Amino acid sequence: MNKMFKEDYYRMTGTEYKFGIKSLIQWFVSHQIRYVYWLRKAQDKPSVLKKFILKKYSKKYGLEISINAEIGRGLYLGHPYNITVGGGVRFGDNVNLHKGCTIGRENRGKREGVPSIGDNVAVGINATVIGNIHIGNDVMIAPNSFVNFDVPDHSIVIGNPGVIHHKDDATK
Repeated sequence: MNKMFKEDYYRMTGTEYKFGIKSLIQWFVSHQIRYVYWLRKAQDKPSVLKKFILKKYSKKYGLEISINAEIGRGLYLGHPYNITVGGGVRFGDNVNLHKGCTIGRENRGKREGVPSIGDNVAVGINATVIGNIHIGNDVMIAPNSFVNFDVPDHSIVIGNPGVIHHKDDATK
């Protein structure tokens, strides 16, 4: 079993992955676990079968996470429907993505490119993060926020247009 998936599993369930009845039940109950499993498999060693299965789950649940995104350990998908992550986006470890969030490319202007997101970042419901920007470590992006600017470490971003508030332990 892929080590990255085991850490994702732990973040989503709170228990260590061990093959058995409990893990099998989680597999059938939690579609985000199945999706992340196939995402990690397709990223690790792409094949037509893995991509087909991932595409099937992508259409069924509206999870559009590119296999070309660089995702660190401990990915957490909260209320996992309609999450979009574009190709080339870079995530650190322990990133939380919630329902309806969009993280992707800006195609023109001074921020042309994709975001780079640090460790311990939470992206709230329906939040949008776009452009060639850097989101620091320990950052919370509040629900319905629009972020197209750099965000320093230990911050909370609220609103549209987004306003940065410094806060130690922002994601706790």
